[in-house]
Amino acid sequence: MEEPAHLDRARVLWRAELRATLLLAAPLAAANLLQMLVYATDVIFVARLGEQALSAATLATSLFGLMMWCFSGLTGACSPLIAAELGRRAHAVREVRRSVRMALWLTAVCSAVGMAISANGEALLLATGQDPVVAERAGDFLLVLLWAMPAALVSNVLRSFVSALGRPVFATMVTLLAIFINALGNYMLVFGRLGTPAMGLEGSALASVVTSVISVAIYALVIGRDRRLRRYHVFGRWWRTEWSRMADLLRIGLPIGLIILAEGGLFSSAAFLMGLIGEAPLAGHAVALQVAALAFQIPFGIGQAVTIRVGYHFGAGDNAAIARAGKAALVMAGGYMALPAALMILAPRLVLWIYVDPAAPQNAAMVGFAVQFLAVGTAFQLFDGMQAVLAGALRGLQDTRMPMVLALAGYWLIGFTASAVLGFATPLAGLGVWLGLAIGLVVVSLLLLQRWQARERLGLLPA
Repeated sequence: MEEPAHLDRARVLWRAELRATLLLAAPLAAANLLQMLVYATDVIFVARLGEQALSAATLATSLFGLMMWCFSGLTGACSPLIAAELGRRAHAVREVRRSVRMALWLTAVCSAVGMAISANGEALLLATGQDPVVAERAGDFLLVLLWAMPAALVSNVLRSFVSALGRPVFATMVTLLAIFINALGNYMLVFGRLGTPAMGLEGSALASVVTSVISVAIYALVIGRDRRLRRYHVFGRWWRTEWSRMADLLRIGLPIGLIILAEGGLFSSAAFLMGLIGEAPLAGHAVALQVAALAFQIPFGIGQAVTIRVGYHFGAGDNAAIARAGKAALVMAGGYMALPAALMILAPRLVLWIYVDPAAPQNAAMVGFAVQFLAVGTAFQLFDGMQAVLAGALRGLQDTRMPMVLALAGYWLIGFTASAVLGFATPLAGLGVWLGLAIGLVVVSLLLLQRWQARERLGLLPA
């Protein structure tokens, strides 16, 4: 018996959406993974300077990375705006250019704020009760690293632009080159190779600065040479103001930035809690978190892709396609997250080997704690991936305010409270901190899932 025509059409549309999401998500996820390898390069070199240096770098990058993620969410709000404009009109040159231009303006403001905070990093870390010696080294590290922020934020905007315009592979290419640049910079500046002075911890920070600047130059080059991207002239008339577009960016981007601040702040605060417990638990937390973050980059890339896909259908007013895009992303993320979860529980020392030598005697305490933390990380992998995709889908609907409230409540009222109580009021210590992280992620993912399923009733869909 032949299937009804509408079922056959539905299957064709579903496969087309799945394919479109995969083609967009694959290079974005690859770029995210490669970006993590850029960070991993820093960890690999700094870890060889000793446990204290790694602890200092962990605290410094926790603060700097939290600000970077937050500001990237704010300036990256140009992505759903660009996607919606392209959904309404296939060649919305002027509207796209306005979104990119105002996002670049925002990077200047965000950079000034972030650099000022980084310049006072040592005082901030001391205020949280960190070891004075570790805080001083982390402060010196931040005094160099802060110069990477402007270029890194500009790179994020350009990455959003090329991805929304259907060129996500450029983001992959730029990040791949950044790995080699950063590795060479660390090799030269940390240990003093190829005629450069041995700068130690500060050398790793300087390598990050150089890498960020070169990445912007590469983005500018590929945008200028690509026929489709070049026609938008995103660097033209950069001095012109578009306050209505700036208002749109702030309306969508501020809640996104606060969502990232809520989640990233939870993990960064976990580093501070670990610092109060001891250097070995903090070092173990740093390595285990790197492994969990590496696994997270795939669903994060899928979340970035679904923002663009849902945003495009939102602009076109196609509610059925919005539903397909969200479902395709959830299926892809759910299917993937089982793999890293299995590796973390079955072969934790194998995945730790990416960052440190688990067999080295000097790493014994660090690795012991990291293995414990990864066991907890296994439990929240699925929920971590699910919340990334759901947050991305809701951003495509330009729904960011209520997800911000849900994230603040789930991550801080529930997650941080659980981490603090389990970490300091029970014998679980560092393991309790990680259990609190898991509780926060589970709560937020379930709340976002409920909101996505109720999108029509809540009036989030286009008329």
